[in-house]
Amino acid sequence: MTARTILQPPVDLGYRRGDAGYRRITAALFAAGMTTFVAMYCAQAVLPAISADFAVSPAGSALTVSATTGLLALAIIPASALSERFGRTTVMTVSAVASALIGLVLPLSPSMAVLVLLRALQGVALAGVPATAMAYLAEEVDRRHLGAAMGRYIAGTTIGGLAGRLVASFTLDLGTWRWALEAAALVALAFTVVFVRLAPPSRYFSPQPVGLHATSRAIAQHLRSPALLGLFATALLLMGSFVSLYNMLGFRLSAAPFNLPDAVVGAIFLMYLSGTVTAAVAGRIAERFGRSRVLLASEVVMLLGLVLTLPSDLPVVLVGVLLFTAGFFAAHAIASGWVGLLAREHRAEASSLYLFAYYLGSSVLGACAGLAFSGGGWGTEVAYIGAFLVVALVVAVLVARAARRTVR
Repeated sequence: MTARTILQPPVDLGYRRGDAGYRRITAALFAAGMTTFVAMYCAQAVLPAISADFAVSPAGSALTVSATTGLLALAIIPASALSERFGRTTVMTVSAVASALIGLVLPLSPSMAVLVLLRALQGVALAGVPATAMAYLAEEVDRRHLGAAMGRYIAGTTIGGLAGRLVASFTLDLGTWRWALEAAALVALAFTVVFVRLAPPSRYFSPQPVGLHATSRAIAQHLRSPALLGLFATALLLMGSFVSLYNMLGFRLSAAPFNLPDAVVGAIFLMYLSGTVTAAVAGRIAERFGRSRVLLASEVVMLLGLVLTLPSDLPVVLVGVLLFTAGFFAAHAIASGWVGLLAREHRAEASSLYLFAYYLGSSVLGACAGLAFSGGGWGTEVAYIGAFLVVALVVAVLVARAARRTVR
């Protein structure tokens, strides 16, 4: 695969805010984010019910989330390579449709092993959407408006995560976890249809032969960039922290001293709306004050929110979860958009490496969070997550320094 010399549209031709094409592509990617995250995290809302039904531990039930994100992480880079050959919208369409169909049969799982296997297959199917979305935007949107466009995509993932959890948790209050997952699958299918109908064809993409050597060379090139390497580490640490908190939050709130019913625990996921707002505006704020400052500030907000979840005082815990969620999505919007700007060649591979780390953190760190919670309760869980956030703050400082050297 030869290096592509035109990876960014000419300034006067790329989609810009106010254009009909800009509205269409951002709406399509918003829907893509919705379908991806509805499918990926709907199981998170029913983990206690799955744990009780199959008589497995919290760590065991969390495998229904980790299997999806883990296999998605492994499939991200191959899916990115396929998008170089067959096109961005083609790969995203096949991926979204296949995931939606697998989601429809998930509730028929006769055992925990089958459920985990199907969730793993769904992770493979899902990979084409996140592997391709950021490269698609980076190629089609005017560079000056990429941050805002990326923020809308991240906002779609935010609302998707919220919708998947809310649909599942509210349905669980009326039936079983099987009906809950079926309802979420239907929602994901609906947004898949919206994406397919709205996504405009690529204008600045030219197919390239799929080659292992060329892909490996592109990956190695990105891994030699200190700034990009730091952003990949940021993705792993932040997403691992985020999923770790939400995987175990339901177990904590449904037990003493809170003893909240399923529907109320599910309503906690409305905190995702804070992330919808912060993800959408973070790009614009970063254009004014600098990406490194906004990234650091977002991570500090996450850490503050995490600490506030320690007391056994429900209002304080809720404020903590709100801050933690808002900070996470702002940081993710900044970091993901920054990758597209620093990688001037092979953007699909750069985006894939970011998302590989992102979902690897979700899978590995999220799975281990169950062990921390089972072993020492919520205090141990907070210490576990807090350690990753402190490391992320150090990495953010190093990324800022490396990015300045790259610009020079």
